Amino acid sequence: MRLLVLGGTHHVGRAVVETALDRGHDVVTLNRGVSGVTSPDVDARHADRLDPEAMASALGDDSFDAVVDTWSSGPVAVRDAARLLSGRAGHYTYVSSRSVYTWPPAMGTDESAPVVEADPSSTDAVDYAAAKRGGELATEEFDGPVALLRAGLILGPYEIVGRLPFWLTRIRRGGRVPAPGPRERPLQLIDARDLAAWVVDHRPVGTFNTVSRSGHATIGDVLEACVDATGADADLVWLAPEVVEASGVQPWTELPIWVPPTGEYAALHDCDVSAAEAAGLRCRPVTETVTDTWAWLQREGLPAQPADRPATGMDAAAEQRLWEAASGLG
Repeated sequence: MRLLVLGGTHHVGRAVVETALDRGHDVVTLNRGVSGVTSPDVDARHADRLDPEAMASALGDDSFDAVVDTWSSGPVAVRDAARLLSGRAGHYTYVSSRSVYTWPPAMGTDESAPVVEADPSSTDAVDYAAAKRGGELATEEFDGPVALLRAGLILGPYEIVGRLPFWLTRIRRGGRVPAPGPRERPLQLIDARDLAAWVVDHRPVGTFNTVSRSGHATIGDVLEACVDATGADADLVWLAPEVVEASGVQPWTELPIWVPPTGEYAALHDCDVSAAEAAGLRCRPVTETVTDTWAWLQREGLPAQPADRPATGMDAAAEQRLWEAASGLG
């Protein structure tokens, strides 16, 4: 197979590239060439996705068996790529997000749930949900089979947001670690490498919630795996959701991965994934994801974060607020 990866140097894109190379496929990447890691085994092309003429020049008259697009900015770039590659590629995968669903999402919903309004010709990247939904709509310009992967929480090596790296780094420091509970809180997540394997090996067609079943892992599984992977002398102190709420420390952002089991965030770890499973998606044990992410951090460190992106994870002041709330409600 000849595969074109639009991006290919960070997180999901890098995982797709490495998976395809491991399978013996020919891989072409297209990106600006200014960040991330490029494998020496790919045919690396460089262009700004927002410059259609530059992209067309970089790809020439090449054709491909499949295309994978991980774009998360203005959807016009997806539209232009879909137009350019029509008639020249056999399949188009767009890695979207469960953020396209109207907020707050309902528990247990499938891909038919309501989505946000969006414009596939927009250059706006500020509204992430609208940008991803616009990217989905933009793939309608492609004249072949399309997969829209509405990914949930993506973890694993090469993670650029830093959710799992935050917990690994904090737990490695040791001592008492405030752990948002309950320990049995079920999660939905996916290792980027499992997403990549599904795309490369199966080339699904349709729209899919792309994440594990709820309860594939618990928050306890994740944090305890962090203790084991780092070899830390850490004591996880489980705090009830009421304690977290009283502290004012925010789920998902200050407490990455975790959201409370009730309220508007709850469905982030509870959607229907039966369509993806029927189409071949399989998820590895979370202990493997955690162990491999720690090994990657030791080798490469966390990628540089954009200057306009807030830091991921609680700081010392937020952690102190959790302890104070635990003491006050204890």
